[in-house]
Amino acid sequence: MAGLMQMPNGQMIQPQIVLLREGTDTSQGKGQLISNINACMAVVDSIRTTLGPRGLDKLVHDDKGVTTISNDGATIMKLLDIVHPAAKSLVDIARSQDSEVGDGTTTVVILAGEFLRECKPFVEDGVHPMNIIKSFREAARLAIDKVKSLAVSIEGKDAAEKADLLKKCAMTTLSSKLVGGEKEFFADMCVNAVMSLDQDLLDPRMIGVKKVMGGAMRDSFLVDGVAFKKTFSYAGFEQQPKYFDNPKVLCLNLELELKSEKDNAEVRLTDPGAYQEIVDAEWNIIYDKLEKCVASGAQIILSRLAIGDLGTQYFADRGIFCAGRVAEDDLVRVTKATGAKVQTTVNDVTPEQLGNCEVFEEKQVGNERFNLFRGCPSSKTCTMVLRGGAEQFIEEAARSLNDAIEIVRRAVKNAAIVPGGGAIDMELSRHLREHARGIEGKGQLFINAFAKALEIIPRQLCDNSGFDATDVLNKLRQKHASGDPGAANFGLDVNTGGIIDTYEAFIWEPSLVKINAIGAACEATCLVLSIDETVRNPRSEGADGQPIHAPGRGGRGGRGGRGGRGRGMRR
Repeated sequence: MAGLMQMPNGQMIQPQIVLLREGTDTSQGKGQLISNINACMAVVDSIRTTLGPRGLDKLVHDDKGVTTISNDGATIMKLLDIVHPAAKSLVDIARSQDSEVGDGTTTVVILAGEFLRECKPFVEDGVHPMNIIKSFREAARLAIDKVKSLAVSIEGKDAAEKADLLKKCAMTTLSSKLVGGEKEFFADMCVNAVMSLDQDLLDPRMIGVKKVMGGAMRDSFLVDGVAFKKTFSYAGFEQQPKYFDNPKVLCLNLELELKSEKDNAEVRLTDPGAYQEIVDAEWNIIYDKLEKCVASGAQIILSRLAIGDLGTQYFADRGIFCAGRVAEDDLVRVTKATGAKVQTTVNDVTPEQLGNCEVFEEKQVGNERFNLFRGCPSSKTCTMVLRGGAEQFIEEAARSLNDAIEIVRRAVKNAAIVPGGGAIDMELSRHLREHARGIEGKGQLFINAFAKALEIIPRQLCDNSGFDATDVLNKLRQKHASGDPGAANFGLDVNTGGIIDTYEAFIWEPSLVKINAIGAACEATCLVLSIDETVRNPRSEGADGQPIHAPGRGGRGGRGGRGGRGRGMRR
């Protein structure tokens, strides 16, 4: 009878075991799993119309009044303030796709949502989630292997042919963006930008993007070197020369400014004449620094810290250009391009520590003035200057070009492509259906469900383009099942509503995009399916009944009832 408790009436009962604090919300079982699936499907429905070249844009207005117009899946998912814990997994896979590949963020979210939609009837019928997860992982592995077998390598091509192939990949990415009307112009710019980088590292941080309002999209240009906006300057700046041929460049991390004693030091003088010596010493220090800069032979002096009015006028009188408070990322790119070394002192500056370029000029772009370094000898960097009529438009153009640049980088590193336009998805669906016929038991149903879910990409492309999805999908299924040579390359033609050989039409995407999308979407689906209980803890309360982190209470170490005075503050 151990563990039983006797009631006053003599009845023996099992004592209640309390594990969770009062107010804890727990949801579990099939209902909780279906609730998670519904939440994820609701998130997917909010961005599915952005897919493809005819996809629509979303306008997101946040609580700070910032307006963002975008059809980039990762950007929209970041801006949506999703509070459902299971649905947040979709945000994570969109971010991982964006950081790993750069494109396909909408695709991966839509695929994950469709996998969950296909699972829902099985869950409602009482199928154990682990059976579905096992079959889905097997289907994802088969699909990824099939993508690798269908991929076409672009290795071994000459430079001009490879650049043309990379341009085709960039155009496919840009066709679904706001700048799709000028996709050839911007695809050329993206390919040239990537090819100007160090081909071993392909560091995207070495591509600078500057945004200038005004003008048309085609007024955008690429600087094979570095361009940055004119920094804050003093009066003598306008007297400095604004154009140099083959100048020497000195980069500093040093203030060239007359500074008074800043440590509140007290100096006691017995001789009034000694005061002038102290003042002269301050001037001598700054003049000594400026003279050493001039003696180095540099004609352009850049510093991450301030160059004061004295230094500006001093350099102007000697025909030297200077700019202070240069942004750190711009200064790093200048050093990469010109070969200059950043100096923290002006003592013993040698010619080897100076950089050089063919041409330096200051150029007016719209209402802004830019400093341009062109023809840099060790140029492993470049700068895009984007123009456009509205701020939101330029911001979206920059996000679009970032996707295209990432795609070109991936295509250079992993030189394998697959046909786009839903062709690869239809071929994977056909392959999985054929494989499922040889499986006994419930696994056949689950792999068929996975295969059906893959068709969401061409289906959504049809819906977003205003075509009859059922009619187009039937044509695609018939074509892919025919076994004709090249049938695997047929996808949707968004211009006519028919089907087309997307490989011949140069609608390509790197195979890495599809491999990563299928893998990430499958993992997110398995994650949601494996959750059978959600525990929501109540907010911790203090002695006064208020939540500890409420505004009326002091924070950590604070004294909420005494005006919120924190530890270490004066009484």
